[in-house]
Amino acid sequence: MQENEIKQETTEAVAETANTTEETQNKKEAETKPKAAKKKKMQELEAEIASLQEELAASKNAYFKAYADADNMKKRLQAEADNVRKYRIQSFAQEVLPVLDSLERALDVKVDDQNIKNYVKGFEMIYTQLKSVLEKEGVCEIEALNKPFDPNFHNALMQEKKEDVESGIVIEVLQKGYMLKDRVLRATLVKVSE
Repeated sequence: MQENEIKQETTEAVAETANTTEETQNKKEAETKPKAAKKKKMQELEAEIASLQEELAASKNAYFKAYADADNMKKRLQAEADNVRKYRIQSFAQEVLPVLDSLERALDVKVDDQNIKNYVKGFEMIYTQLKSVLEKEGVCEIEALNKPFDPNFHNALMQEKKEDVESGIVIEVLQKGYMLKDRVLRATLVKVSE
């Protein structure tokens, strides 16, 4: 009987060991599965974080580009508005310059009649007022006589050899030129020495 008992105890011990081994394996598997799941979940979260960071960087880049474009447009529009304000009188002044020329020619005529001289004084006053109004708006005459010829401000219509004058000097103004602030409104028509 003892043999049977030993066999039974041995069988029970082997069964118990097998159960213990199986339980240990089950515990290890149970522990390994959550670790693997946790590791997989961490990798997924890290990938999502990286993706979100890339999206954020792209969004920031797009924002800064849009901001820079808007700022550049604002500056360009401001510069255009400043130019419009600065040169607002340009077309009007170009239309008035022939009137100014006509007044100058009329004032250059010499008369002896006292009645006509009174009219001439009135025309001189009109000429002075018109010139003053244009000067207030930034229209000024280009000085040319006895100055070196400058193609940026002068148009040479004629050349003439003149003694005691070096070559390239304006010797006669045929039509006055005018500037509007820093822009040529009308170039001066000149005769230049050879």
